[in-house]
Amino acid sequence: MIKEFLAPVKDIVIAHLALQSSLCIGNKINIHTNSEGFPDLEGAKLAIFGVQEDRNSENNFGCGEDLHLVRKKIHELYPGDWSAKIVDLGNVKKGAKVSDTYFAVSEIITLLLKKNIIPIIIGGGQDITYVNYRAYDTLEQSVNITTVDSRFDLGTLEDELTSQSYLSKIIMQEPNNLFNYSNVGYQTYFNSQESIQLLDTLFFDAYRLGNAKELENIEPAFRNADIVSIDLGAIRQSEAPANNNASPNGFNGEEICAISRYAGLSDKVTSFGIYEYNSKLDVNAQTANLMAQMIWYFIEGVNTRVKDYPFSGKENYQKFTVLLEDDDPLIFYKSHKTGRWWIEIDILSDNKYKRHALIPCTYKDYTEATRQKIPDRWYKAMQKMM
Repeated sequence: MIKEFLAPVKDIVIAHLALQSSLCIGNKINIHTNSEGFPDLEGAKLAIFGVQEDRNSENNFGCGEDLHLVRKKIHELYPGDWSAKIVDLGNVKKGAKVSDTYFAVSEIITLLLKKNIIPIIIGGGQDITYVNYRAYDTLEQSVNITTVDSRFDLGTLEDELTSQSYLSKIIMQEPNNLFNYSNVGYQTYFNSQESIQLLDTLFFDAYRLGNAKELENIEPAFRNADIVSIDLGAIRQSEAPANNNASPNGFNGEEICAISRYAGLSDKVTSFGIYEYNSKLDVNAQTANLMAQMIWYFIEGVNTRVKDYPFSGKENYQKFTVLLEDDDPLIFYKSHKTGRWWIEIDILSDNKYKRHALIPCTYKDYTEATRQKIPDRWYKAMQKMM
């Protein structure tokens, strides 16, 4: 049972919660405490847990500690019109070895996925993203990952697994279940031209910070993701100082909260993590406050999912066929519920990539297709399926 890997939420958090309004979120969450024990997972939709592991976090030792500061800020907020049951499982403590922590995290995520519970992971280094990805092995399906990060964190296959080298492990190590990787908000001066070219060669998606700040450009990257991983270093230092790798440039608070909501709204996203929180650098708990609001927006998104994925019912979408001069026609679908768009990929019914037969896109992709320009999203998806 996963409760063996998880320490209860600190009593100081429960004492703080007792001072809050009975209407606050903290009083709506089933919390793992010393007095009440482990929460019942039956009927849960979302499960928060922390990871107190910093040994493989590059230049950010101390991340994963003092997660009670984040919980306090979460508990102070008021919920929206939510129906989803939320549980807080407590924290995974550092194991004797890093691999012990990884094992515990993987076991927790695997169980939650099998129960159709969405894990919300806080704290620890972003190397936990690799562990999160490996937990999907038991589902025997291809996986899409979207990271919000100023760096690609590629490293090399020979490097030890760290917060700045985990992506090469995801791409290269077997079993390889990665279908698509998207990076949102990379800053060019933090990444070599070779790394940028490699992602392009692999037909992955990368959005420079300036382009990503036009949020409609990046929404499809979250609608297409199974795993969403956010490095706090992607947020500008003035708004989230609690990260030793923070930089003056990055997303602002409103943008990162909108991004978190995009992740929550996606029918496909089944795990969400915010990493690299370093409490020693958190002035006036500012970053903890922002993380709490990001989690609020993610939960809000999950509670307002509308299941508008095409083929849920023909009455729910409109089909558009774009004729191309020198190629087969492109098929687009628009949701009547939300106005969101998809483009169809023509694949064999027994193809292992059939769950990727519809690629989220934008209205701009459709209008460009009407001008005889094939959307990059469609082209890259086709190349990965060949």
